[in-house]
Amino acid sequence: MSDRLEELRRRHAVAEAGGGEERRARQHKEGKLAARERIDLLLDEGTFEEMDKLVRHRCRDFGMEEQVIDGDGFVTGFGLIHGRPAYVFAQDFTVFGGSLSEMNAKKIVKVMDLALKTGAPVIGLNDSGGARIQEGVVSLGGYADIFLRNTLSSGVIPQISAIMGPCAGGAVYSPAITDFTFMVDKTSYMFVTGPDVIKTVTHEDVTKEKLGGAMTHNSVSGVAHFLSHDDAECLRMIRELLSYLPQNNREDPPIRETGDPAGREDASLDTLVPAASNQPYDIKDVIHRVVDNGDFFEVHEHWARNIVIGFARMAGRPVGVVANQPAYLAGVLDIDSSTKGARFVRFCDAFNIPILTFEDVPGFLPGTAQEFGGIIRHGAKLLYAYAEATVPKITVITRKAYGGAYCVMGSKHLRTDVNLAWPTAEIAVMGAEGAVNIVYRRELAAAADQNALRQAKTEEFRERFANPFVAAEHGFLDDVIEPRQTRPQVIRALRMLETKVDTMPKKKHGNIPL
Repeated sequence: MSDRLEELRRRHAVAEAGGGEERRARQHKEGKLAARERIDLLLDEGTFEEMDKLVRHRCRDFGMEEQVIDGDGFVTGFGLIHGRPAYVFAQDFTVFGGSLSEMNAKKIVKVMDLALKTGAPVIGLNDSGGARIQEGVVSLGGYADIFLRNTLSSGVIPQISAIMGPCAGGAVYSPAITDFTFMVDKTSYMFVTGPDVIKTVTHEDVTKEKLGGAMTHNSVSGVAHFLSHDDAECLRMIRELLSYLPQNNREDPPIRETGDPAGREDASLDTLVPAASNQPYDIKDVIHRVVDNGDFFEVHEHWARNIVIGFARMAGRPVGVVANQPAYLAGVLDIDSSTKGARFVRFCDAFNIPILTFEDVPGFLPGTAQEFGGIIRHGAKLLYAYAEATVPKITVITRKAYGGAYCVMGSKHLRTDVNLAWPTAEIAVMGAEGAVNIVYRRELAAAADQNALRQAKTEEFRERFANPFVAAEHGFLDDVIEPRQTRPQVIRALRMLETKVDTMPKKKHGNIPL
């Protein structure tokens, strides 16, 4: 018995040592934490229970039989985050460069299956050189096994990926399927093909950082949702994100006590929207003044900035916020912002998170680049997402709601439950100037003073149509409210909608215009 106990302790020590102190020191020198250090920061202290700690690879080619380390380079298991169960796997770059083998793929699949069965989030901490070349196709098969679990778990449990080092080739597609991707500035990167291959094939000369660094994927490609400055900040952000999310699609998001009164009014909202309709303002100022304690956890902050998405709480209950941003491209909808908004709306709907929309949109961005890029198809994604969503939906129109963009942004016609508007709202087919040029084209052509007539007709059109009252008269708005009343009105609506039940026609799934 004593021999077995000694062997057990030795194997545990080998597994915990990973690639050794020297390689761990190299990780630290590069600004990265080791796999177990990351797990310790992610989970509540002392709650991690490791699984498959003694797993070994089975490869006997290329001298691999002489290189065997317990755990095989991946740390997997479960623990608690904010007192709630979560599953985690972390790639240990100090062991075979964190490469994926047949056996450590089985480790990942095991925790993913358990997460799905028990209804708990799964978090992947990625730091890997890719598939283990020595194992050939069984390593590739391991990736496919993981991709399948990602797909089956989508919309059932939250899936989060943290890219904390390299992630290249086929490995990138698991994070791409998960709900949210975090990256660490200057130490993480992801791409399908690296700089050397690109230079050979297309003769482009590009660095790893520019090709697939954290800022590239946060601001240019939109592949990543969050940017952190080091590993510790990344893991703190993951913990904060999970505080807004339910454990699975059968639960409601967690309620948190708040000292912010539900009836609080904010008089500064009455003067926040500029008198001139072409003057910008920051929609985040509206969000911060309305939500609990001004706390807004923004998603995709650096990409498609003409739309703002993120999580907040209203009277302690999490909501997903979608808002046009007049301070960037006038808040117009384009290809990227439509895709960004659509995916977020669908996530919220999948996980029972009410959707609060702040609308100030002049329309869809015109131009050949947008039309050739498929703005029709991409804009339809946002429309589809809002129409499909059955969670409580509340829309507040702060200023412009023009044309098809009015329809898309959570209009009453897409089954939105409560639609409110500020007195500054302008709801019309298009802006007054454009409308006058069309409706009064002949009169303008015949007028002696075209500018004077155009100005007069524009003012007349704006007075008659560029206001919320016509829409309210038709029942497309439930109320026109004073801006200062936005918070209490929204909270009352959310409380009224707590027991909402809405359904979709029976079908396998819809065919969203991807």
